[in-house]
Amino acid sequence: MKHKHEWMETLHLDNQLSLEDIPDLDLYMDQVIQLFEKKFADQKRNENEKILTKTMINNYAKGKLFFPIKNKKYSKEHLMLISMIYQMKGALSINDVKLTLERLNTKITDETFDLQQFYSSYLEIMNVNHTMFEKDLHEHMTEVETEVTKVNRDDEGYLEQVLLIATLTNMSNFYRKAAEKLVDEMTQKEQGDKNEA
Repeated sequence: MKHKHEWMETLHLDNQLSLEDIPDLDLYMDQVIQLFEKKFADQKRNENEKILTKTMINNYAKGKLFFPIKNKKYSKEHLMLISMIYQMKGALSINDVKLTLERLNTKITDETFDLQQFYSSYLEIMNVNHTMFEKDLHEHMTEVETEVTKVNRDDEGYLEQVLLIATLTNMSNFYRKAAEKLVDEMTQKEQGDKNEA
C-alpha cells in the first residue's frame, strides 16, 4: 500500500473527547449530540452515519450505563462516561459495557471519586494506544506486502487489501476476546464478593 502514513491519518483515530472539549456547564441532550457529532465527524464511515442519537442516549440511560441525569441535563461526568461508552460499544456488547461501568457509576454517585482524574488517565492511555496502533499497523502492512508477493504478482493491490482486512479483523477479535474475558472475570469476582457479604 502506497503512502501508508497519509492513509493512517485519514482514520483520525487520535480524536478523543478531551476534558477541554467538555464544557463546565450541564448540557441538554441535543447539545450532547452536537458535541459528539462535531468531535467525531472525521471518524464517520459515510455522511449518513450517526455518532450519537437520542435513541442511543435513551437506551444507555434505560440500560443504566450511566447514573441518572438531573433536570434533563447531562453533567461533565455524564459526558466522560458517554465518551467511554462510545469507544467500548464498537467492540463489546451493551451488556458488557454496562457490567464494566456499573461499579464506576456507583463510585461516582456514592463516593467522592475523581472521575476527571480517572478520565485523564484513560485519555493518556488512549494516546499511547494510538501510537502503538500506528506502529503495529505499519508492520502489518509491510508483512502483508511481503506475503502477497509470494502468492501472486497479479492484482497485488486487491490481494494486499484482502490480507490486511483479514489481519486487522483477526487482531480485533483477539482484543475483543481479551476484553470479554476481563469483563467475565470482573463479573465473577463481584458476584463472589456479593455472595461473601
